[in-house]
Amino acid sequence: MNLLSTEELKALVQQSPGLCVSIYMPVAKGTEIQQNPIRLKNLIREAEDKIVEYGFDKKEAGELLEPVRSQTDGDNFWENQSNLLAIFVGPEFFRYYSCPVNFEELVVVSDNFHVKPLMPLLAGDNLFYVLTLSQKEVRLIECNAYSAREVEVENLPKSLEDALQYDPTAKDFQFRIATSKGGTNNAAQHPGSFHGQGSSERNDSKQEILQYFHIIDRALHEYLRNKKAPLVLAGVEYLLPVYREANTYPHLIEEGITGNQKLLKPEELREEALPLVEPLFLQAQADAIELYRELTGTEKISADLQEAVSAAYFGRVDRLFVALGVQQWGNFNPETNAVQIHPEAELGDEDLLNAAAIQTILNGGTVYAVPPEQVPDEAPLAAIFRY
Repeated sequence: MNLLSTEELKALVQQSPGLCVSIYMPVAKGTEIQQNPIRLKNLIREAEDKIVEYGFDKKEAGELLEPVRSQTDGDNFWENQSNLLAIFVGPEFFRYYSCPVNFEELVVVSDNFHVKPLMPLLAGDNLFYVLTLSQKEVRLIECNAYSAREVEVENLPKSLEDALQYDPTAKDFQFRIATSKGGTNNAAQHPGSFHGQGSSERNDSKQEILQYFHIIDRALHEYLRNKKAPLVLAGVEYLLPVYREANTYPHLIEEGITGNQKLLKPEELREEALPLVEPLFLQAQADAIELYRELTGTEKISADLQEAVSAAYFGRVDRLFVALGVQQWGNFNPETNAVQIHPEAELGDEDLLNAAAIQTILNGGTVYAVPPEQVPDEAPLAAIFRY
């Protein structure tokens, strides 16, 4: 089972256009768990029928969906599922995700995967990081409201000893720390001072730790470049203010998690950090709604589906509110900038709300996937434009 991440979502939305099958199935629990294989078979059959309508024969449809049958066969598969099973199938492509969100059954066959129901998991308004700090271990945990995973960061030291390349026999060893001019978004650096094991600072524990944290910050500088997600520190209390001296990431939050975090799993760290970042997410969404209202009557906003879809494709959308559980079928031709809207799904159609959300994410915008009543102007989508 794959764990959904930001990179996984991008992998889905950046698949080459072609035959893409998306299946969403709420998972029954407890005494009703035996219904799951039957319900999935029905959804596979529905997908086959739609693939045939799309222009393929029955045999081709069966072959395309064979990974779904083979990978989900057996009782063990269903024992570890969450609320929703999301399946994505295409030529030589198959992935599935167990998601802790609620959504109704849905089968979509289109030129792109239908990912809008997953937006609440990874939309820009609920992604955050936890950095665990100790002299013997460093970890970066990527989190959202539902899941957490440890991520690999190039050049991130494993420990203080690793960072300072400690060697008792290397009396003359020296290294230089380069620090950023400004924040994380500024790649310019200037040379730092030299520090060595033979210097008078060698026995200064705080100075060594500060040097260690500068090295960590420099590694994170590249990984977090241009990101806006909050960063939460976790570690014994005396380490956190020292790290703040070295930090250049502008979205480090003031509160941290204190105590020995070494044995905590990513999910446990997420649980501890979530109360610290949730108010920030709620405020960001409230600020976006307020900005939309302030811009009423200007050309900087729109709840017009055709205008918003076109703007999202061409990178004009900065923030997009899109309704969950609602589909608007049609298609968009970027060459003619023409949007066609249909009351019911037709051959070759896609959910235009899904398309707008995908393009907004790919172009660096933020998507708020919310219940329909929370979209401004009581529309299926509402956009704030960059220009």
